Amino acid sequence: MRDTPLSNSERNFLLKAIEEKKRLDGRQTYDYRRIRVSFGADYGCCFVELGETRVMAQVSCELVAPKESRPNEGILFFNIELSPLASPAFEAGRQSELSVNLNRQLERCLRNSKCIDTESLCVVSGEKVWQIRVDVHMLNHDGNLMDAASIAAITALCHFRRPDVGIVGEEIKVFSPEERDPIPLSIYHMPISVSFSFFQQGTYLLVDPCEREERVMDGLLMIAMNKHREICSIQSSGGIMLLKEQVMRCSKIASVKVSEITELVSKALENDKAARKAGDRCGFAASLPQGRITALKMDETAVDLTDVADTANEILQKAEVPRQTAASPVLPAPGVGQVGTGLENRWGLEEDVDEEDDKMSGVVELSDSEEEEVVILHP
Repeated sequence: MRDTPLSNSERNFLLKAIEEKKRLDGRQTYDYRRIRVSFGADYGCCFVELGETRVMAQVSCELVAPKESRPNEGILFFNIELSPLASPAFEAGRQSELSVNLNRQLERCLRNSKCIDTESLCVVSGEKVWQIRVDVHMLNHDGNLMDAASIAAITALCHFRRPDVGIVGEEIKVFSPEERDPIPLSIYHMPISVSFSFFQQGTYLLVDPCEREERVMDGLLMIAMNKHREICSIQSSGGIMLLKEQVMRCSKIASVKVSEITELVSKALENDKAARKAGDRCGFAASLPQGRITALKMDETAVDLTDVADTANEILQKAEVPRQTAASPVLPAPGVGQVGTGLENRWGLEEDVDEEDDKMSGVVELSDSEEEEVVILHP
């Protein structure tokens, strides 16, 4: 299913608002939407909300044979799934051009930037290494999927814990979390993507475009950077020509946004670690509202029932016995009936029977014959 195209009125309205430095959600030109990071019950599960755009990232691992070209390094694999749940424009079971571009950009951002120590994932050189798989699921599409996917992927990798392994003779034993504590991944830095949309051949610039703004933009520039101001990847799409000054300006804006997002992610990881260490609820259980069902519950009040029988007897003895009186019949007024137990039915209804006069002075019967008329007279 394809996207519903924007009408000319909507397109002109959006472009006119951008010229006046106004946006549909009330943001300024360089403002990001609200970012919320939460974690699942298991390690490596991360949910990211970028405004109305929602992304879930899940990290898993398994022991596989290494590549022949790099026998001492682990494998890092990324997979982005665009399901119809996120948008009716996405088709299930078919890899679209958008998913391919997002997957390539995510690989450039995380794998090619060497943010993870892949040599630490080697178990036995040339035989067994850890393969880290990152599955990114788009839950809702409201624009800027790349930024939300990069935040979710790097946060899930920081949150993930792989099982500890040991070599006994020629066998490789994987220890359970009860036997040995899982080991976090060795992460050098946190690259995060920041997207810039250009309008009217680069005249106007917006940060973090929403879905409707992406439909009317002329070009897109994505810069992946870490908090040390090191550019990990950069990609331009849309076929517009950008000047050197525009790219430098976007890189300065990206450095500020990346520092803010990195601090937000680090704080979320620390809060989750403290909650798990203290034994508090985390993941889906922590998102449930507390005190909603039992908000009106009251504590039980102790009631003394030892002297109830004696008190009841005293009350009955002090009480007066009611008099047993029979209700006297009330004579109704003329024309009013009364019905009750032991009373006489006094309904004063009289049936007026109309007497029919059976005597008829005369009956005239006409026959159906057309030849003659017969008249019968009765005395």
